[in-house]
Amino acid sequence: MGLAAGFIIAIYLGELVLALVTDFIMPIIGLILNPLGLGNLADAKTIFDSQQFLYGPFILALITFIIVAFVVFLLVKITKKWGIQ
Repeated sequence: MGLAAGFIIAIYLGELVLALVTDFIMPIIGLILNPLGLGNLADAKTIFDSQQFLYGPFILALITFIIVAFVVFLLVKITKKWGIQ
C-alpha cells in the first residue's frame, strides 16, 4: 500500500513541480537574463545549418528533475529519521 501511495504522490509532485518551474521559476530567470538577450529561456534554441537545437526545454526539464530529486531526498531522509519504513 505504501508503494502505491508513494507512486501516486510522485506523479502529482512531478506535475506540481513542472507547473512551478514553467510558471514561476522560468519567468524569473527570463527577467534576469533579459538584458543579455535571453528573455524567454523556455523557447531558447540554436540553429546550425538547417538543424534546430532546442536547449530551452532541456533546461526546463533539468530544473524540474533537480527539484523533484531534492524533494524525494528530503522525504526519504525525514521518513528514515521518524522510523517510518
